[in-house]
Amino acid sequence: MSPLVALVVGLLLGGVVAATVVIRFRPDLGRSVGDDPTLAAPEVALTRRLVDLIDPAIVFVESDDSVLLANPAARALGIVRGDRLLVPELLTLARDVRRSGSRRADVRLPGDLVGSGPRLVGVHGVRLDSGTVTAPGPVALVLQDVTEARRVEAVRRDFVANVGHELKTPVGALALLAEAIEGAADDPEAVQRFASRIAHESDRLGRLVRELIDLSRLQGGEPLPEFRRVDVDQVLAEAVDRTRTAARAKQLDIVVGGQPELVVRGVESQLATAVTNLLANAVAYSTGESRIAVAARSRSGFAEITVTDSGIGIPRADRHRIFERFYRVDQSRASSTGGTGLGLAIVKHVASNHGGSVSVWSEEGLGSTFTLRIPLAGPADHPLPDPDPVTTPQTLENERS
Repeated sequence: MSPLVALVVGLLLGGVVAATVVIRFRPDLGRSVGDDPTLAAPEVALTRRLVDLIDPAIVFVESDDSVLLANPAARALGIVRGDRLLVPELLTLARDVRRSGSRRADVRLPGDLVGSGPRLVGVHGVRLDSGTVTAPGPVALVLQDVTEARRVEAVRRDFVANVGHELKTPVGALALLAEAIEGAADDPEAVQRFASRIAHESDRLGRLVRELIDLSRLQGGEPLPEFRRVDVDQVLAEAVDRTRTAARAKQLDIVVGGQPELVVRGVESQLATAVTNLLANAVAYSTGESRIAVAARSRSGFAEITVTDSGIGIPRADRHRIFERFYRVDQSRASSTGGTGLGLAIVKHVASNHGGSVSVWSEEGLGSTFTLRIPLAGPADHPLPDPDPVTTPQTLENERS
């Protein structure tokens, strides 16, 4: 809970104690607060209005577990029906608060209550008066949705741990190889072999750092550049050109097809990076003397760019995780392919930043098809930049004249 919200809630609870006592011992006022706050005592009406306006969900629970008051935010969560709390964990928390006076906890709300999937709420429970063993006092529960905050914390922890692990591998390898070269100074063949491995590990480390920087930018580290009209044919040509050398080294052919002259809105460099990563992934996990197809088509207002290979495929259990950062289906192949586990995560964020999506179809032993969907450009978007002028003898003559 933010400090400002905590301050407001603290001020409210001070006034609510008195209002709650009025409601408990004046049932007529309690009913009027629910129906027409103007008919109740001024302090009760004011308290109810403040509680209704505050963002966090607030529920006041009586000693018999009945709901004395719930603001609209609480009812929107679906945790209250009539005068009953529907979540057993919240009832248990309220009973604990009556004994201890105060307690904080995270409670998971079922998806069927909220209507938008399971949610995690941070709950601060406070006993409103001292009460007695025979007549325990009412309890206030303040709930705030912390689903996204907890997810971000978990992602940050995993990210730091994964970065440390991924950097440790090539750095450690470089240190060992440097020692090996020092000890093999009189063996030119060994020095050449170790130097080749150093170049490989250095390239892997450099690629990891570049992709970390790219991912940081895509995730909001920097403002997005202005979207312009981007020629999909140019994006595909650039991506194919970047991966052609690696494909030829494995005797793979890259075939380009589909619908020409599609135009999308976006950042050309980011889209080229996304398609390049899809092609690089296809090259890494394809066997020799096969084909990789990349094609584009228009469908339902989107340009669909597909990259299809006939490689090893992806196990069903791993398909929903392949777009996570640092996740690799086969860790044993990581060193041989040189992969960092960030390529598909970058594709996912490029698609998201462009208002699109990325999906995969795959079967083990048959290959995979990745589909990147980017919104097509409308006629009112910025025009395509003018191509660079072609220098010819005639243009040079005109410039001289």
